[in-house]
Parts: sequence; C-alpha cells; structure tokens
Amino acid sequence: MKKQIKTTLPSNASNAIIPSYGYGDDIGLTKYMSEIQKFPILSAEQEYEYATKWVKEHDNIAAEKLVASHLRLVVSVAYDFKNYGLPVSDLIASGNMGLMQALQKFDPERGFRFSTYAMFWIKAEIYETILNNWSIVKLGTSANQKRVFFNLTRAKRALGIIDNSLSDEQTKQIADYLSVSQSDVENVSTRMSARDVSLNAPVGTDSDAKDVLSNMVDTRVNIEDNLEQLEFKRRGYALLRKHLDELPERDREILKARRLSSPATTLETLSKKYNISRERVRQIEERAFDKLKNAILNESGNNTKLIQNKKS
Repeated sequence: MKKQIKTTLPSNASNAIIPSYGYGDDIGLTKYMSEIQKFPILSAEQEYEYATKWVKEHDNIAAEKLVASHLRLVVSVAYDFKNYGLPVSDLIASGNMGLMQALQKFDPERGFRFSTYAMFWIKAEIYETILNNWSIVKLGTSANQKRVFFNLTRAKRALGIIDNSLSDEQTKQIADYLSVSQSDVENVSTRMSARDVSLNAPVGTDSDAKDVLSNMVDTRVNIEDNLEQLEFKRRGYALLRKHLDELPERDREILKARRLSSPATTLETLSKKYNISRERVRQIEERAFDKLKNAILNESGNNTKLIQNKKS
C-alpha cells in the first residue's frame, strides 16, 4: 500500500518527501527543514481546491502543492516524539508516509481541513515506527497498551508520581487516569523500564570483562549424549519389531492391541473377537509381554557384552 502511494505522487512532491529517509545527520536534517520552509502554507479554500482536483481529476500538481504545504506539520509532530530513542529523521520519514496515506484517503466534501485529517495518519505512522523499534519483542499489541505507552509519562506527571517502579496504588491511579486496566499499565511500564540488552554487551567495566552471551549457561543437550540417545531408541525399536514378529500371530495381535495401541483395546472386545474368556486374553497378554521383554533384554545384553569385549 505504501509503495503504491509513493509511486502515485509526481516527481516534485516525491523529491520533497523522500530525502528525509537519507538525512541521518544534523546537517542533512537542517537542509531538509530549510527546503520545506519554501513551500507556502495553504488557506482553507486552497486546500479544498487542490484536494478536490486530486480526488476528482487526479491532478498531480494539486497533489504536490497539498502534500508539500504540510511537510512542516510532519516535522512538528515528529519532534514531539524525539524522546523515544529514534532519530528524528526516521520519525519524519514515517510521518511523511502517513501524510501520503492521508492524501489517498482524504475526502474534501466532509468539511474537514486536510491538516486535521492528515494529523491522524501522521501520528499513526510515527506510533507504529516507535513501537516496532522500541524492542525486539513486540510491544503495544492492543489499543489500550498503545495508550499507556504514549501517555505513561504524562499520566505520572499529572498524578505527581516520580517513581520508576510503580506500587499497586500508583498503578491503579494511572489505570483510572488513562481509562485502561491495571494489567495493561503493569505490562507496559515493566517493558518500558527493561530495555533490550545486546548479547555482546560487556558485563562489568574491566577491559577483559566477558560479554552477556559468554556468561549465559548453555542448556542445550550435549550433542554426543543426544546422538547416543537417538541410537539407543533406534536399536530399541529395531529389537521390538524383530522379536514382536517372532511371537505367534494371536499373541502378537493381542499384545499390540493391549500394550501398543492408544487407547488400549478392552479385554471384553478381544474375548469376543477370539472367542475366549477375558481371563484367557489377560494370560496371553502377560505371556506374550514376558516373552518379548526377555528376548529384547537378552539380545541387548549380549550386544553390550560384545561391545565391551571389543573395547577391551
């Protein structure tokens, strides 16, 4: 959608917007802000005229003038969010994308100023950018959590709360102030106070201090142990199949139905199938199981002795 919006704009409007993506230093940002000051602020009548031409006639020149005149609005909004840890140039770039989305969706016949409508889209894009870059773990998955994220500082200031760690009473006060649940306040405030830490960040101030990753306990299964367990299971399955086939057919079928099926077949069902008593079915099951167990243990024991003799 954003790519489509970008390609719909004429070259002049696009050139006025796109440079903000590359202005990572103060000089470039200052130059960009100087350039956008050259675009005149439109009156309500001019906004309506250009918006109508764009909506009805897809007049590119009208779109250029409408967008360019509101680039200063984007910068103003972006600077309101400069304390969230992202470069202002990134916030401006996001805001400009919101401005272009506003251009695509604006209806001049509803009687609103374009600047009023565009403000919503500009903030929405900046909100999304901040939330997506605040942490590698997704934050603000609901509308209430987003409200807490962007208004927590203001709420704490209004309520006279200076503590970073909130008490239950303070959490309740903020929740009531923002009209959200206490759990939303607890979750978001905890996440905001615990920022991501690089696994390569050094632990301590010593020059030879290890990084976080080096101090983490490796909980993975030892590869040799894992391979040994896999081999043990493979041999076990092979012995099971081999000695199961050596049992008489009826014994084998009863054992499989009773011990190797889920859910196990009932004694009553098997007694009717083979026309024998339930007790007889149970006896056959026990006899077959003992034969199978002893055969597997004998062969596995002999294999173990053989391996030990080869090693010695």
